[in-house]
Amino acid sequence: MNMLKEGDQVPDFTTTDQDGNAVTWSDYATKKVVVFFYPKASTPGCTAEACNLRDHYKELQAEGYELLGVSADSEKRQSNFKTKYEFPFPLLADEDKTVINAFGVWGPKKFMGKEYDGIHRTTFIVENGTVTRVIGKVKTKDHAAQILE
Repeated sequence: MNMLKEGDQVPDFTTTDQDGNAVTWSDYATKKVVVFFYPKASTPGCTAEACNLRDHYKELQAEGYELLGVSADSEKRQSNFKTKYEFPFPLLADEDKTVINAFGVWGPKKFMGKEYDGIHRTTFIVENGTVTRVIGKVKTKDHAAQILE
C-alpha cells in the first residue's frame, strides 16, 4: 500500500458516480475537496460516517469544501445508498479501483481474526490538487468535526 501523504499531488483519474456520470479529478483539481474512502455502502460504520458528513454538509460547504465519497461498490449500490440517506454529495463507484489505487487505500486488513485485502477507511483533504491532510483514524460518528478542526 503506497498511500498519498501530505504534500503529494493527486494523480488525474476518471471514474463514474452513482448515476453513471463520468467524474474526472481535473474537475476538482482547483478546489478544496474532502475525499473520503469507505469500505462498503450501507454498512453500519460507512452509513454513520456518510450521514455525519451529510448532517454537517452546510458547515463543510461554508468552509469551501466539496465532498466525494469513494468505495468499490457498483453504481447501483452507490445510487441506492445515496438515495436512501439523501446524500447531497456524489458517491464514486470505483469498481475497478482506479481512484482507490491512485490514493493508495487498498491493502491488507484484519477483521475478526481474518486477513483480507480491502479499503482502508481514510479521508484526504485536498486543496488545489495537493493533499493537505490525511485522516487515518476516522471517527465515523463525528467525522465532520475531525475535518473542521
